[in-house]
Amino acid sequence: MPETYLSFLAAAFALAGSPGPNTLSLAAVGAAYGYRRGVGYLLGLTLGMLFVIALTGSGVAGLLFLIPGAGPVVTLAAAAYFLYLAWKIATAPPISGPSADGKPPTWIAAIFVSLANPKAYAAMAAMFSGFVLVIASPLGDTLAKAAMLLVVIGVVNVAWLYAGSALTPLLREPKANRIINICFAAALIVSVAAAALI
Repeated sequence: MPETYLSFLAAAFALAGSPGPNTLSLAAVGAAYGYRRGVGYLLGLTLGMLFVIALTGSGVAGLLFLIPGAGPVVTLAAAAYFLYLAWKIATAPPISGPSADGKPPTWIAAIFVSLANPKAYAAMAAMFSGFVLVIASPLGDTLAKAAMLLVVIGVVNVAWLYAGSALTPLLREPKANRIINICFAAALIVSVAAAALI
């Protein structure tokens, strides 16, 4: 039984911690705006993932995509928002620049990032369907998985925000700022495209 929990945790860290729309956008926000100003975005992403976990663990997400025409509409809305987010990251001003007080994406926007992230649903579906942690109780099994996933996602999010904010000193120089922000924006777009193909 302990081996099952360890396997679950290893898979959770691998899926939640790998580069994807959430993690890359979080690192980009940390780099562009600093750790402290990125905490609200981190909390929003984590709350959004709580909703994704609830939707996936309960089976509601699967039912929603059975509605004719829902898939393309959700995909287009998500793609439009991720393009906007990539543009906002790419054009973030240098930290010490005259407009460095530009506002980072809000926690509400971060909730939408999680809800629109195709990788999040695929990863959570894999975690819920691939493991049984509590054999005697389906509800207990779902709640145990949800709690463990939320803790892992919280740890991963803190690490990605911190990693991104470690680049903040480089972003004080305008040319380096532009290059790094454009790289993060491009990586975000590529990760969304890759996640959409899952």
